[in-house]
Amino acid sequence: MKQMKNILSLALLATLLSTTGCTNGYEDFNQDPYAVTKEEMQRNAYSLGAALINLENWVIPTDVNTNQFTECLCGGSYGGYLADSNPGFLGKNFAQYNTANNWDRVLFTDFIPKLFIHSNEIYNITEEAVPRSIAQIIKVAGIHRVTDAYGPIPYSKVGADGKITAPYDSQEEVYNRMFAQLDSAITALTLNRTNDFKPEADHVYGGKVEKWIKFANSLKLRLAIHISKAAPAKAKQMAEEAVSQMVGVITSNSDNAELSVSNTNPFYVVMHEYNGVKDNQGDSRVSADILSYMNGYNDPRRDAMFTQSKFTNATNGFHGLRSGINIPDQAISNLYSNYKVTTDSKLLWMNAAEVAFLRAEGALRGWSMGGSAKDFYEQGIRLSFEQWGVKGVENFLSDRTSTPLLYTDPTGSNSFSGTASTITIAWDDAASMNTNLERIITQKWLANFPLGLESWTEYRRTGFPKLMPAAVNNSGGIVDSERGARRLYYPQEERLNNSANYNEAIKLLGGPNTMATDVWLAK
Repeated sequence: MKQMKNILSLALLATLLSTTGCTNGYEDFNQDPYAVTKEEMQRNAYSLGAALINLENWVIPTDVNTNQFTECLCGGSYGGYLADSNPGFLGKNFAQYNTANNWDRVLFTDFIPKLFIHSNEIYNITEEAVPRSIAQIIKVAGIHRVTDAYGPIPYSKVGADGKITAPYDSQEEVYNRMFAQLDSAITALTLNRTNDFKPEADHVYGGKVEKWIKFANSLKLRLAIHISKAAPAKAKQMAEEAVSQMVGVITSNSDNAELSVSNTNPFYVVMHEYNGVKDNQGDSRVSADILSYMNGYNDPRRDAMFTQSKFTNATNGFHGLRSGINIPDQAISNLYSNYKVTTDSKLLWMNAAEVAFLRAEGALRGWSMGGSAKDFYEQGIRLSFEQWGVKGVENFLSDRTSTPLLYTDPTGSNSFSGTASTITIAWDDAASMNTNLERIITQKWLANFPLGLESWTEYRRTGFPKLMPAAVNNSGGIVDSERGARRLYYPQEERLNNSANYNEAIKLLGGPNTMATDVWLAK
């Protein structure tokens, strides 16, 4: 059996790796009666590629309905990027803190099983270090979004079948495990850094191993920054390890982690096709939050990212729809600005700009990041402008006076009467640490669109960017409108079908199972 496993392992490696000569001569080999056949090798290679692609599809979900719940309705609303434009969502949406169980559970009951099932498929197919390590990285990229949303989750004791009726780990334990898994994967891939594999089996990096190492280090840096408040010593150690590792982190847009979609980009369907005529309907619009900032800054990226509004009785421009309002009639809400996304747009996981801003925050905290906070901050803005293909970055960087606008609704119905942020763009060495932290987080937020769940995590951790409160709070007094939702409810099925473990999870959470309880990293 051991011999057969070794033969299968070598066969799979030969099939998958694309180094010169690795896949060009199997028919010339003498047939070993104890080895797997060529047809079996092809089946295994196909299965491995399919399992890897299936796993990649569950970081930012490619399934349209799942993506709508997690990225648009939840992440889009809480991250300040999108606003619900379908009035049928009233009374049950995330934006007004009154979600139904079938909305709350998606990120939990869909993601955890899928991430475990598909990563375990890869482990069952091959013993090779490269695909196994990449599977670990992808699983961490997906699972951190789950623990960031709920707090304690089943993780270390979830079985091979992906069933989640298992004991929970505290969020700190989940993070420690994710760091360990990333470290193991980074070490293994660094030893195999030239062993690229078939591009058809990888819709993110086309089988380029070094790019996966850079993403893993960058992901480790993101997670380190997440826990900078909750576990500062651990955060510093992990961050400094990430940037000093021999392959390093993402520094160029050519290394951005983006998924090439097999079918249609789900954001396109949700924002341009759902609920009506193609390119004239959609269930979400761009949020007034992000456009109030970008309008105040006269941000050149607007035209690359968003459409202009289509009002007939108001001056058109980049007008966002406010989140958490009584959603107007569809014919009105569709007049607001929309996301410029096409059917084949790639799905962003992580970009070079974010990594630069992560390093800027680390440097601001006194960590060894390989440069100054100012340099990384400005590098992040330059990388974002480059990513969107727009000019004017030097004028933008030197702007010391522009601030976000106070939102005025073109219809006059949902304008904000509070106070807008006063944060400016140009770096200021004389400013307080908190002011420069707001500056970093604000520009990272602009650069990270449309990664709403990630921006929601950063908002809960830092309080930035300053977002408008929900105009309508249907939480029954549970959620503070100024602080917003702090987490998602556990699915009711957990309380009913996994009750003993659920009760222990509430103890680990340190508060009631409501949207008002802070997760560990945001306390």
